[in-house]
Amino acid sequence: MTEQKAGAHPRHALAPLLSSPVRLSVVAALAPLDKAEFGFVRDLVEVSDSVLSKQVAALEEAGWVTVTKGRIERRPRTWLALTKEGREVYGRHLDALRAIAGGQALDTPT
Repeated sequence: MTEQKAGAHPRHALAPLLSSPVRLSVVAALAPLDKAEFGFVRDLVEVSDSVLSKQVAALEEAGWVTVTKGRIERRPRTWLALTKEGREVYGRHLDALRAIAGGQALDTPT
């Protein structure tokens, strides 16, 4: 058995805020896009407006998502976008999940 230094397990790189399946799904939906309309994300993630609003508020408070309101013709619209920090956190989170699934520590060569 190999000795592992404290904090070396990949789970330490996981973002606790992304432990929620809905928040993870929202971030994953936004990752390949510059921005997305609220309704598009709601339908893609398959949640209600209120559930999405609550989860987006948590992501916005963390500084990982921006919310922009506007209008198209006379109809109000809300757009969501990942911030630079949100993209970085999501990338690290995915790397940690891959490392855990692969049974590897993040900082050890394979």
